Amino acid sequence: MTKPVLVTSAAGGTQGRTGRHVAEMLLQRDVRVRAFVRQIDERSDRLKSLGAEIFVGDFLDVRSVEQAAKDVSSIYFAYPVQDGLADATAAMALAARKHGVSRLVNLVMYQSTIDAPTPRMRQNYLSEQVFEWAGVDPVHIRATVFYENVARLVGRSLPAQGSIRLPLGNESTILPLISAEDVSRVAVGLLTGVKQASGTAYPIIGSTVSIKEIVGTFARVFNRDIHYEEITDEQWRSEVLARGWNAHAVEHLSSLWKSLRAASLSEEAARFAVTDTIEKIGGARPKTFEQFVREQRSEPAASPAAARTTA
Repeated sequence: MTKPVLVTSAAGGTQGRTGRHVAEMLLQRDVRVRAFVRQIDERSDRLKSLGAEIFVGDFLDVRSVEQAAKDVSSIYFAYPVQDGLADATAAMALAARKHGVSRLVNLVMYQSTIDAPTPRMRQNYLSEQVFEWAGVDPVHIRATVFYENVARLVGRSLPAQGSIRLPLGNESTILPLISAEDVSRVAVGLLTGVKQASGTAYPIIGSTVSIKEIVGTFARVFNRDIHYEEITDEQWRSEVLARGWNAHAVEHLSSLWKSLRAASLSEEAARFAVTDTIEKIGGARPKTFEQFVREQRSEPAASPAAARTTA
């Protein structure tokens, strides 16, 4: 019998739900899946009904991770945007090396370098190095901002006030975005296709859209007047912390907003940023932002809150 693929963050959390997408896509291909989840609930029950083996564990518990990685063929590693990435990476690298795993797909952020603009991106770079030092043949998906996170960001002000409140400068600011499903398709392609060289990195962008285009998309899909309201970094931090966002994610995003404002990417230059990896490895053209929003239109405009997902 073939060994299963270990899929972490398989239940879904609050930033992208790629672990869940990856698990379901693999199961659709009749690939065995060991779903690493935090607890048993309706999400894990659904995965089990689809044929997944459920493993209840904790990223930060070394013994738990070691057991999860036993007798698996490969690993999809996606750690949520919260504290603990260094410990979680070390635990998974140790477990993968102990059990002879020789294919690990590691999800990180688009700018994963030692001098990246946010603390989380710099941590992602160190995470890549740990997996490579461990000799577990990792490949890295460097994904930009998820559509799901844009939806979550506007989920409070859009239905209540008809506004998109963000600290992103004027409406010409360009955002590089991607669908979590497209990220997941690339991950599945890397887990099931021809093995890639250890340390290979795949930066992926699905679309580049301006704040003005985002406003226009929501206005068309929900058929209502919507406007952009620029707020300060301090206002944004206060609002999202009051809504229960974790401090690690808020610090990352605050630094990201400053970086995007400073980039001043033109629409012409942005067109050339979209990558072909999604189609070549994931097997489908990247989903547009408007396609994503229309898929969510049956839910409240606060459907971003419904996009409770993890990386």
